[in-house]
This record gives sequence, C-alpha cells and structure tokens, in this order.
Amino acid sequence: MNLSVLVPLLLFLVLIFFIGYYASTKLTGSTHFLNDYFLGGRELGGFVLAMTMVATYGSASSFLGGPGTAYTMGFGWILLAMTQVVTGYFVLMILGKKFAIVARLYEAVTLVDFLKKRYESPAVVILSAASIIVFLFSAMTAQWIGGARLIESITGISYHTALFLFAVSVLVYVTIGGFRAVALTDAVQGGVMVVGTLILLVAVVQAGGGIPAIVQSLMAENPNLVTPYGADGNLSAAYVSSFWILVGVGVVGLPQIAVRAMSYKNAQSMHRALIIGTIVTGVIMLNMHLIGVFARPILPGIEIGDKVIPLITLEVLPPWLAGIVLAAPMAAIMSTVDSLLILVSSTVVKDVYLNYVKPDASEKTIKQISFGVTALLGTVVALLALQPPDLLIFLNLFAFGGLEAAFIWPIVLGLYWTYGNKWGALLSMITGIISYIVIHFYNSTHGNLLDVHTVTIPVVLSLLSYIAGSLLIERKKYYFIPQQK
Repeated sequence: MNLSVLVPLLLFLVLIFFIGYYASTKLTGSTHFLNDYFLGGRELGGFVLAMTMVATYGSASSFLGGPGTAYTMGFGWILLAMTQVVTGYFVLMILGKKFAIVARLYEAVTLVDFLKKRYESPAVVILSAASIIVFLFSAMTAQWIGGARLIESITGISYHTALFLFAVSVLVYVTIGGFRAVALTDAVQGGVMVVGTLILLVAVVQAGGGIPAIVQSLMAENPNLVTPYGADGNLSAAYVSSFWILVGVGVVGLPQIAVRAMSYKNAQSMHRALIIGTIVTGVIMLNMHLIGVFARPILPGIEIGDKVIPLITLEVLPPWLAGIVLAAPMAAIMSTVDSLLILVSSTVVKDVYLNYVKPDASEKTIKQISFGVTALLGTVVALLALQPPDLLIFLNLFAFGGLEAAFIWPIVLGLYWTYGNKWGALLSMITGIISYIVIHFYNSTHGNLLDVHTVTIPVVLSLLSYIAGSLLIERKKYYFIPQQK
C-alpha cells in the first residue's frame, strides 16, 4: 500500500464529504424538501449544469472501461467513443427551454412526474418507474464495481474490502446532501477529471517515447490497432455509426441526464452549459481513450481492462502525482453513482410512495423515507457488485440502451408532438424494452443483428409504436395549458 498515492486520494474524499455536509445544511429548514433534495431547487448555473452533466455521463466506463476496451481494440474504439462529444449539446438543444418551462408548469420534480402529468396514465408511471429502477441498478452496479476496482488497484487491498470502502464513501454524502450535494460535487469532480486526464496523457506519451514511437510499436504488434476497424477487424462502419444513437442522440432518453435539463436557473445558464459541456466532454473522452491505446506498448499483457488506467498511472507518474490524477476516475465514478442513486431514490419516493402508497405523507416522513431509501438502495447495489464482470463498460452500456429504448420517444415526442398520447407512450416503452432485451440476448450468441448496435432497432421500433398508438387509439390533440371552454 503506497501512502504517497493514497493520501491525495483521501484528501479528495474529505473535500467531497465537506461539500455533502455543506449541501445538507441547505436542506435544514427547507420548506420545499422534495424540490430541494431531488432537484437542487432548480438553481443550477451554467458552469455547474455543464459539469454535472459531464460528470454524470463521464462514468466508470469513460475512465476505466472505455480506455480498457481501447487498450484491447486500438484506435477504432477511440473513433467510436468520440461520438459522445455531442452528448450534452444534443440533450440541451433537443429538450432545451421547453422542457424546463413545462417541468415548472407541471411542478415536476422527476422525469416520471413529467410523464405522469403529460400522459395522465398510472400504467405509464408504473412502467417508467420500474424501467428506471431495473436498468439503473445495472448502471449503478457497474459504477460500484469501477470504484472498487480503482481502490483495489491503488491500495492492493481485496476487491470486497475496496467495494465496502467505496460504497460507504458515496452513501454518506449523497444520503445527507441530496441533489445539491450531487451537483456541487460534480462541479469539483468535473474539474478534477479535466486536469487529471491532461496530466496523465502527457506522462504516457513521454513514457512511450513520443507519439510516433508508440504508433510504430502498435503497428509492429498488430497493424489493425491503428485502423478504424479494431484489433480483430470487427468494428464495421455500420456498428460504429450506430453508436451515434447509443451515446449521442439517444442520451436524451437517459433519465439521469434528462432531469438535469429541468434543473437550471435560466436560459443564459443553459447556453453557457452547451459550450462548456461540449468542450469538456471532448477533452475528457479523447484524452482518456488515447491513454488506453498508448498504454499498450508501455504495459503489455494487462488482462483486466478496467485496471489499465490505474496501472499505467502508477507506472508513469510519481506516487504523489498518481494519487492526484487517480482522483479523476474516482471523481467520474462517484459523480455518476451519486446521480443514479438520487434518481432511483426519487423514483421510489416521489413516483411510487407518494403517488400510490401515502400521498398525504408529512414533510418529516418524506425526509426520513428519502434518506432511508437512498441508503438502502446503495447497500443493495453494493451487494449486487460482489461478483463483477471483467469489462464493466458492457454492463453500463446495457443499462444505457434499455433506458433509451424505453424513454426517448415518450420524452421527445411528448414534448413536441401534440397528438402523442398515453397509448403511444405505453406501446413505445413496451416495444422498446422487450425488443431491446430480446435483441441483446440474440446478439450475445449470434453476433450483431444487421451489424448495428443492439439499441438501434429497438429505438426505431419504439418510434413506430409511439406514432401508431397515438394515431390509432383515442387520437386527440393535447394542450400543455388547458384550453378555456
């Protein structure tokens, strides 16, 4: 166990705890607990909004799984990963001001709140809540695994002990601080990510003798590593292009990202977040995946892809600096975990408990339930993470695809198409989820259907289902503001 590496990381955790405590003081005496705990009082400025979107999206798969896959597959995976640059831009441009305005009109605190008011259907609410809970458990499990892998690589302690330490760290500040703690820590963590990736990229290039020398080494090992087609030549143009749906346009359908588009303060904040978020995402994604590929000649033979970044960091940097740089993937993981945790907690408390169990619960009861559910959910996810897969990126992408197939059209068309109704939303969600799961298992044994990513076909089918259901069953025009009779 290297204390020079561990101390900077521990100081970073102390800072995060302090921010969580500071955020919890804002909740004391709050007269709008649900709005403050689950949405930060809709007060996010441009910088914080940009960084919380980047930090929520830039997760364990961006800092550990993605670079680990790039280490295995070469430059082709970098090309694929760079489709993520436009993530924040797409979300804020597509949902834009209208989503924030409608969410305030509906007094919506969660995404399911918006769907409930828009479609006026208990079935839509229950199916939405179930989808969020099931798929985000997969996503959270991936992040828990990533955090434990990172601590395991740095300290040398066992995976299970590392998992326990990570789970306790996150649960404390999220449970007490809520969404405001998540947003504020995301702002700090986003800054750490950018600085950490820049330092590590420079160090890796120097350790490899410069970019030309690294590329020559890769070509000598396997010429496919420097082509767009991957080490085994299995990254086709259709497959890479289809990732624009999974990690580009489709991200609009991710509840943990969409909810941020209803939390900003004003239009100026949104415009500023568009620019900052796009630049920061580009820097992080390009640098981290380049590091993954460049690490191959320096540290050949790494078998577990998720350990590439921790191992190369410890190899090319002095211990004290390695501790600071490794705070970047730790920040990415913690920022995604806290966002997912608060989202699932809000789904259970606001969308299930307050809608169907006890609508007249007191403010004190809601507060106790919120704290308890957040802590319980985190504990359950930690238990699910006890048996981790080798590459957690695929667990994370499975959850992403499922959520996008379920939510993208009920959100987007519900916002912009006045003829969208509950039948269209229900058919879209059911078709998207079922077809996604069926195609996922088909692809895992037979190869990718039509040579595109699993999410592509379900997204198309769910669009057709939404349109058909809305036009063929109880067709009528919807007005966001009720019309005067």
